Amino acid sequence: MHADSWANRAKQEGFRTRAVYKLDEIIKKTKALRKAKYILDLGCAPGGWSHYIRQKSNIPEIYALDILDMEPVEGVHFFKQSIEEIDNINLIYSLIGSFDLVISDIAPNLTGIGAIDTENIYELNDLTISTASRYLNQKSGSMIMKTFQNNKLKGLRKKMELSFKTVQTFKPAASKKQSGEIFLYGANK
Repeated sequence: MHADSWANRAKQEGFRTRAVYKLDEIIKKTKALRKAKYILDLGCAPGGWSHYIRQKSNIPEIYALDILDMEPVEGVHFFKQSIEEIDNINLIYSLIGSFDLVISDIAPNLTGIGAIDTENIYELNDLTISTASRYLNQKSGSMIMKTFQNNKLKGLRKKMELSFKTVQTFKPAASKKQSGEIFLYGANK
């Protein structure tokens, strides 16, 4: 499917972004939503992934945060705060260790300077893994995180392998080939 057709399809199906098809492919392959009750969406703006999960499943509790604004999604608790401040959000903090799935499409603003961008991506991904490890159910929780192919990827994957029983890499069909983005999936089951 041509890259622009993913955006057209998202618009026709009423989704906020083409990124929903990346998440959809990974969820279908991993069955990450099966029996999920609590979902945490990190770096959620513009809200495409939360909206997709709300439309495609009966997940009762979705919590989302981002430093950017997000148009409301019915049934999603949105907090305009940084991932570094997550422990200050009482509603989310009260569920620490209870989340069944953490999803993260978080990415820094790219500068175009490779070394700086790679370091910024790694720092955000590292923070995402640490946050997910604390907030996920340790027996059955899982995580889906966007990252990019770069010289820090091997170390990032090793960090995930220390935090999760299973780690897989995905390059969904809806990802633009030239973007270098990939997705890491980690599961405690």
